[in-house]
Amino acid sequence: MKTEAQVFIAQNTGVMAPPHVPEILLHLASEAHDLWQKTEEELEAIGLPPPYWAFAWAGGQGLARYVLDNPELVRGKSVLDFASGSGLVAIAAKMAGAAAVSACDIDPWAAMATAMNAVRNKTVIATRSDEIIGTDDGWQVVLAGDVFYDQALAGALIPWFEDLARRGAEVLVGDPGRSYCPRDRLEQLAVYEVPVTRALEDSEVKKTTVWRFA
Repeated sequence: MKTEAQVFIAQNTGVMAPPHVPEILLHLASEAHDLWQKTEEELEAIGLPPPYWAFAWAGGQGLARYVLDNPELVRGKSVLDFASGSGLVAIAAKMAGAAAVSACDIDPWAAMATAMNAVRNKTVIATRSDEIIGTDDGWQVVLAGDVFYDQALAGALIPWFEDLARRGAEVLVGDPGRSYCPRDRLEQLAVYEVPVTRALEDSEVKKTTVWRFA
């Protein structure tokens, strides 16, 4: 039996492939769905946090593309997809051969969307919605798409990511030029031109870089 969240997601999204990662199908909002038009106030009135999980953000698309094109990064390893949203990067990691993938997003709606998207792509993803910044479950690879859009969040993430990298984890982020990305501390791995929707971004294509914490 479907839950209320599953029914809502199914009714307010369409199943489609992000343009930069056509191998993966996701439940995404489009111009054809009311979810696209709703303001944050309207969403709050129905008890729904801003539905970041309903869009394939440029940072996540670039990072997912890199993982699929470089499967040796995750093959046979334990992987965390932090701020996972739709679960795009987590699904890419599992498709690339990761042994175990955990997708974490503090929005429980994202966890439900990720679970639905994982089933759609015939993958098994563990989901969680707890606050994990500063923790370490021994992940061998940590992936984060588009997380440096907020100064306070970046201030919490950077030392955590550095600690994880220092103890031996591969920590990769996908970033489309956000203001608080610590580029001076990172190693550039790849650059992509990612198609996005102008309703969410300031252009129709975002230059997206995949970085590694040294």
